[in-house]
Amino acid sequence: MKTPKRHSPSANAVRRVDPDSREILTGFNNGSRRRLKIRKMKYTCQAKIRIGNDTRRVSPPPEKGRREIHEHVEISLSLATTSSSSSSEEEERSAAEKNDGVLLYGYASVRGSRKEMEDAVSAEIAFAAMERGKCDFFAVYDGHGGAQVADACRGRSHRLVAEEMERSENHVEWDWHRVMEGCFRKMDGEVADNAAVRTVGSTAVVAVVAAEEVVVANCGDCRAVLGRGGEALDLSSDHKPDRPDELKRIEEAGGRVINWNGQRVLGVLATSRSIGDQYLRPYVISEPEVTVTKRSSKDEFLILASDGLWDVMSSEVACQVVRKCLNGQIRRVCNGVGNHQNRATEAAGLLAEIALAKGSRDNTSVIVVELRGTVT
Repeated sequence: MKTPKRHSPSANAVRRVDPDSREILTGFNNGSRRRLKIRKMKYTCQAKIRIGNDTRRVSPPPEKGRREIHEHVEISLSLATTSSSSSSEEEERSAAEKNDGVLLYGYASVRGSRKEMEDAVSAEIAFAAMERGKCDFFAVYDGHGGAQVADACRGRSHRLVAEEMERSENHVEWDWHRVMEGCFRKMDGEVADNAAVRTVGSTAVVAVVAAEEVVVANCGDCRAVLGRGGEALDLSSDHKPDRPDELKRIEEAGGRVINWNGQRVLGVLATSRSIGDQYLRPYVISEPEVTVTKRSSKDEFLILASDGLWDVMSSEVACQVVRKCLNGQIRRVCNGVGNHQNRATEAAGLLAEIALAKGSRDNTSVIVVELRGTVT
């Protein structure tokens, strides 16, 4: 048997990930994309992750039918400490600060051990105009039963939000609840017209970042988290079938929540709200919960991610990781070579990699939006 090549561990924190898939798609706001492919290896891996003063070793469970081999295989993904950012990044940061809206953003998507990638991400800069300047649109869609609904949302949702904003009678004080509810209702209606995707759906978390506020609409178990003043502030609440208010709503509609490999609507779906899933109406609804958060000079960044991340990581830990990336305390290194992505992209990729290391087998998609220096 051929022995896999080992890499010497560095003095910095090292993550060893379960390498089943493993394809990481990263992107950032100059429009370019990078795809990192990691070769398959049939070994049980461990992850050693250091967050602050806490060091944890995580072993993902072996898959059914796989013979467990006690090898520790490091796959060219490590954290490196740095004391200063590169000159090219400083130039990018300086140029971005001259523009309205967000400073920098980046995203990463990982297929995990799923056969298909059913997540979708969307970033539309200056997608709509407001009284105090343009605003930006970010979203993560977590599809299930297929990628059709998530892909449809990626192509249409930002346009529907812009249309609802145009319909508003008051273009100074937006009724964001009406705008977002109208967007999700129309999106769900467009999907419902396609009988071929009756059993396909997608959860969604959408964020509109404006000069004075951050608006988040959530439908399902994706999540939005704001890093503010060293703390983590959840801007959305996961729609799980066993959440007391969701359970009551489902039962009053005549449905049931059944424990079948977790709490599921009718024993089928592990989220209580989504776009699509017409066969589970009226128990699963597409109405979003909307929060409007006033911008503050203490705002650092915004994280949007699918449940592939949140199932294995708390909001607080995710914010610690992103904060360290944006402050230049940790950097991603691939094959011993420094990364030339912006720090928001590095942070998104790092969260996705840690999710793999901690045993997440789901699709995982992450967007990180840097907010520092953008409040006027």
